[in-house]
Amino acid sequence: MSDTFFQQAREFQNSHTPFATAYVVNRKVPSSGKPGDKAIITQTGEVKGWIGGGCTRGIVVKEAQEAMREGKARLVSISPDHKDERSGVISYHMTCHSGGSVEVYIDPVLPKPHIFIMGRSHVGMALAKLSSAMGYQVSAMAADADKVSYPTANHHLQPGKLEEDVLTPNTFIVVCTQGEQDEILLENALRSPVPYVAFVASRRKANAVFKYLREVKIPIERLQQIKTPAGLDINAKTSEEVAISILAQIVQVMRDDTQEAAAPVPTMEQNPDIYINPVCGVPVQKSTAKHTIDYEGHNVYFCCDGCKVSFENNPEAYAEKVIAAG
Repeated sequence: MSDTFFQQAREFQNSHTPFATAYVVNRKVPSSGKPGDKAIITQTGEVKGWIGGGCTRGIVVKEAQEAMREGKARLVSISPDHKDERSGVISYHMTCHSGGSVEVYIDPVLPKPHIFIMGRSHVGMALAKLSSAMGYQVSAMAADADKVSYPTANHHLQPGKLEEDVLTPNTFIVVCTQGEQDEILLENALRSPVPYVAFVASRRKANAVFKYLREVKIPIERLQQIKTPAGLDINAKTSEEVAISILAQIVQVMRDDTQEAAAPVPTMEQNPDIYINPVCGVPVQKSTAKHTIDYEGHNVYFCCDGCKVSFENNPEAYAEKVIAAG
C-alpha cells in the first residue's frame, strides 16, 4: 500500500497535477478507517487508497477539494457523538448508522510555478536563475537557448507555436526578447490559454508591438491582460532587480483568489461518477454508493443509511437538488 501511495504521489508531482493526501490519524471503532490508512484525492474526486467508506469517504473528498482550492491543510473530525470544539478542527456529524468516529489530516500538494521565458536577455537569464533557486520549473524559448545561456532551465525550446502539452496549470509566460521577434513571440504567448503574460519593454516599445498585435486580430480584452512594464513597480534598475519584481508579481497573482487558473483544470463536477448527496451535500461515487433509489425518474445516490432514511422520510425537501443534479 505505502509503495503504491508514494509512487502515485510522485507521478502526480512529476506531471505538475494538483492533488491532496489524506491520512487517518485517529479513530473510534467501528469506523473502517484505521490510523495509518491513507489515500490520494484527485481534483476530479477520485480516491486512490483507503481512508474509510460511507460518510468518511465523501467528506474527505469534499474537504480535499477545498484544501486544493485554498492551498491549506486541515484536520477533519467526523463523529456521531459531538461537535469537535478544538480550534482549527473542521467537524462533521457522522450520519452512518454503523457509528464510530474518525479524524483525517488532509494536505494539498500543489504544483510549483512554471516560469516560461521567451527570448534571450539579461533579464531572462536572471529570471531563470532566481526562479530555479526558488524551486520553480523553468522553460526557456529562444533561437540560441541552451545550457550555456540558460544553465538552470529545465527545458530549452526553439521559437515556435506554444503546444498546450508544454504548459502546466500553473504556467507564467515572460517575454523578454530585447527586440528580437518581439511581435511573433508575444503573439504566440497571447494565443495560449495562460492568463499571465508579461512583456519586458518600455511603454513606447510595447505600444509599437501592440499595433502589430491588433493587426493580427488579437482581441483587445486579451491585450489588456498583458503585464507591461513587467513586474511590480519597485524602481528596479538592474536585470536582477527586474527579475525580482517579476517574481514578486507572479507570487502576488498566485495568491490572488480572484485570478483565473493558468489553464483549464478538471474539477470534481466534471467527473461523471461523482454525485452530490442531496441530504448532506457530501460527494458520492455512483459506482460505490451504499444506496441508490429512484425518485420520479431520477437516480439518487447516498453515502450512508442515515441520509437515505432522511430522504425517504421527506423527499419533497430535497426534490429541487435532485432535479438540479439530473
